[in-house]
Amino acid sequence: MHITRYTDYSLRVLVYLAACGDRLVTIQDVADAYDISKNHLMKVVHQLNLKGYIETVRGKNGGMRLRRQPSSINIGALVRDTEPDFNLVECFSANNQCCITPVCGLQSMLREALQAFLATLDTYTLADMVRQPQQSQLLRLLQIS
Repeated sequence: MHITRYTDYSLRVLVYLAACGDRLVTIQDVADAYDISKNHLMKVVHQLNLKGYIETVRGKNGGMRLRRQPSSINIGALVRDTEPDFNLVECFSANNQCCITPVCGLQSMLREALQAFLATLDTYTLADMVRQPQQSQLLRLLQIS
């Protein structure tokens, strides 16, 4: 299984915000912590705001924070919200040109694997990602005071 960079960055933003609690943080704070481009994060943050995961506050002292408690943000739901598709192989797409699709068993195997992957993610929340005892180490690694 592979998730896109967009989903990866979405998860990273949410982890950072969960670690910061209610404090407002900027996109630049997150970009600096993970050493990734602020421009890459801007679209991610915009979409997370539109989808209700975070809230943003404009202005000089603005920033962003989680809109919901970390325990109510399901990782499987987030991955479904941020991944553009789950076309693991060509036969999953509408443009399938594979000539063996009618008799191939791979499609059903991969569909089952995808369902298992998402079912596993459905058992976790953002809170699971930032729980003690890892939280103090997480704060140190992200340089959050």
